[in-house]
Amino acid sequence: MAFKPLIGVTACVKQIGLHPYHISGDKYLRAVSVAALGLPVVIPSLGELIDIEDLLAQLDGLLLTGSPSNVEPFHYQGPASAPGTDHDPARDATTLPLLRAAIAAGVPVLGICRGFQEMNVAFGGSLHQKVHELAGMLDHRETDSPELAVQYAPAHAVTVQPGGVFEALGLPAEFMVNSIHSQGVDRLAPGLRAEALAPDGLIEAISVQDSPAFALGVQWHPEWQVLANPPYLSIFQAFGDACRQRAALRNRR
Repeated sequence: MAFKPLIGVTACVKQIGLHPYHISGDKYLRAVSVAALGLPVVIPSLGELIDIEDLLAQLDGLLLTGSPSNVEPFHYQGPASAPGTDHDPARDATTLPLLRAAIAAGVPVLGICRGFQEMNVAFGGSLHQKVHELAGMLDHRETDSPELAVQYAPAHAVTVQPGGVFEALGLPAEFMVNSIHSQGVDRLAPGLRAEALAPDGLIEAISVQDSPAFALGVQWHPEWQVLANPPYLSIFQAFGDACRQRAALRNRR
């Protein structure tokens, strides 16, 4: 029986009562299990306490999750965040160096929402902090509803850019995605490629051009009801396939 690829899933630090916890959303872990067909393991945001080289040597993939928190803007030389903005410095200190090292080591990477933004920042890009306040841009925040099915419903189309990963995966030239974010790519980092655009021109998906393995980020949430949405499922399946390829190489060593 073949072993499932071991896929690291990033964690946020959340204060619960008197103690901090390292947590990762159920929907990401389940999507790794049922769509990428991998074995998810949560990576704590312990920053310098984690030996990144040792960690990556034992992983077949890395999933960077969404989060209520934003990357602290000093990481991309941006202006200070508005008062009350949720940050997670422990996650920043873990994911940004981990991302760069994972891609250099040929570990397949999939970034989602905050993870997508982390990919851009990690390689030298910058972020808009409030896309909805920019002239000519859509409001990409979720619908004001207590129902998750409404919040995660299709919100707008994305247009696939020719010649990239999405086209190679056979995704439709245009398909609908959900939209649950206030931040977005401002300056695209060197070495990253825009894979899909929103109707207002906002970059909604990126890939790392010279990555030795699968390295993709999406601004929306393909983990949501992933088995019922063919484009979402294709992304996770491609990620899982890349993780299995790395697992096969690791097992031969």
